[in-house]
Amino acid sequence: MLAAVLAGPAWGARSDGAADEVVRALEPALAAEFAWQSGKLDDAAKAYLEAARVSNDATLAERATRIALLAKDDKSAAAGLALWRKLGGDVQAQSAADATLALRRGNERAARRQLNSLLQSDKGWQQVVGVLGIGARDPEQSARLLGQLLDDGKIPNQLQAWLAFGGLAQKLDQEALAERIVAEVVNRFPGEPRVALLRVSQLRESGKEDEARKVLQGLDPGLLLVPELRLAIAAEYDELGDYTAAAATLAQGPQDDQTYALRASLLARAEDKAALTTLYEELRRDAAKPDPQRRLLLGQMAEFLERNEEALDWYRGVPGGEQRWPAKLRAANVLHELKRGPEAYKALRDLQADAAAPEDARRDGYILEAELRNKDKDGAGELDAFARGLAAFPDDPDLLYARALGWERRDDIARAEADFRKILVADPDSTAALNALGYTLADRTTRYQEALELIDRARAAEPGNAAIIDSYGWVLYRLGRREEALTELRRAFVLQKDPEIASHVGEVLWDLGRKDEARKYFEEARKLDPENRALQRALQKVGE
Repeated sequence: MLAAVLAGPAWGARSDGAADEVVRALEPALAAEFAWQSGKLDDAAKAYLEAARVSNDATLAERATRIALLAKDDKSAAAGLALWRKLGGDVQAQSAADATLALRRGNERAARRQLNSLLQSDKGWQQVVGVLGIGARDPEQSARLLGQLLDDGKIPNQLQAWLAFGGLAQKLDQEALAERIVAEVVNRFPGEPRVALLRVSQLRESGKEDEARKVLQGLDPGLLLVPELRLAIAAEYDELGDYTAAAATLAQGPQDDQTYALRASLLARAEDKAALTTLYEELRRDAAKPDPQRRLLLGQMAEFLERNEEALDWYRGVPGGEQRWPAKLRAANVLHELKRGPEAYKALRDLQADAAAPEDARRDGYILEAELRNKDKDGAGELDAFARGLAAFPDDPDLLYARALGWERRDDIARAEADFRKILVADPDSTAALNALGYTLADRTTRYQEALELIDRARAAEPGNAAIIDSYGWVLYRLGRREEALTELRRAFVLQKDPEIASHVGEVLWDLGRKDEARKYFEEARKLDPENRALQRALQKVGE
């Protein structure tokens, strides 16, 4: 952001007045950067606003507005938005910010005017979906506004817009609203296959899985010849848990290595070894030629079938190309599965020392060795693999991140924090490290304010990231702000159906005395991943 202040003619070419203006803007801009880097969003928003006022810079005004909205500082957000409008900029983005601010203040009438205005502009509906998705105070407010927009009849007659709003209604768990949108889409776009898929999705989300299957089975078979639609139909069968039907859908029409790999994965999840074996035998007949991609795929399929000796032969038979390196990693993993640990570790050591190998393949060799040592319950060997990896690739963020997770798994939070902070020394804007460290401090320590500042820095960079919103909700819960926490955690679950997020929502609801609602979220988490660590901790805590 400092570049915005210093942009313009060279220093020597400035008039004294212009130079003085830059100097006056530099102090608040620096203060803003330091506040932002410290996760103090309130202070950062105010300082950016002051820098924007002094420099008359629209970019800084926009920055001030967005950070103030994240900080829930309505006064600063309003001042930043007024200045941003005065200095010019993206009018649609300004209207979206105005609508978000109105929603935060509870002025739904003003927000509705802004949203209706956006819907009249080209692509403005995308901004509206964004505002209702992450800008509202809670999912109920989003649903209420979406219903009013439908009443106003302002949603443009564009299929993509209607599909997006239909998807949003489903994410908000608004069955009646989703049905209303689907009915309108069917009326507006008769015969459009993507409308039928929206209907399938709506039925599935409503728990009407048998009806969803009937709609899928009634689709015109000719649609399967269109690759995009074939993938979409298979994805719906996948969501329904009908992996065999998903694989059969993908088997229609022209095939390539991507569709073969997807089919193999689906059949493995279905535990349909007979169908997977048939596909494997079909592909191996054409594998006489040295095609690296096909041999890599056959190795993966042999692994699915637990034919590990054959998998090893395929991986070792990859003749070259970029597939050679993942094949070496997979071969080491297969050797470990075959209880040939010393060979597996030697193969990884050879890869780690191979000067011809790309750096990421060598680095991944250390990470895989650490994973396999952990499976062998060889803690010392796991740490040695990380130490050697970091000696070869000093302060590599992937190695540090993996080791930090290992420390956290051992309950050594101090060392986990040290590794996350090493990542942040090299890359202060790493949202993954900021979020991971913030969440770890919130979840495993009582340093909640420090955790909040780290998570706020990640939120400022990626405000729509479900994992970061989940961390934000979790630290609010730890701070005792339970109602705020519930709003954020539910917002995260709207964006991403994840077992850890569902567990967090359930735990907060339980703490609020809403036990029946909590059990529904715990059940959602069980369906997604019954072994999830956050779920297990939550169930143990509440005694379920």
